[in-house]
Amino acid sequence: MNANPILLQKKYVRVIKLFAEQNHMTLDEALDFFYRSELYTLVSEGISDMHCRSDQYLSDELTEEYHRTHPENDR
Repeated sequence: MNANPILLQKKYVRVIKLFAEQNHMTLDEALDFFYRSELYTLVSEGISDMHCRSDQYLSDELTEEYHRTHPENDR
């Protein structure tokens, strides 16, 4: 299933904002990580309908990916 591109962009904004808040980082840092993440690839390509997941779920998944790839910033 393909998501409407405008709705998908709005979802990205909400997920990035939640991710930044959860990880005490700037929106620029969160944005940079998001667009380089595996999660972005999955969502943008419609794999497993990831775009249908809640904003909180996607933010949590992004946080897990962040801590896997940046262990120096581990909780």
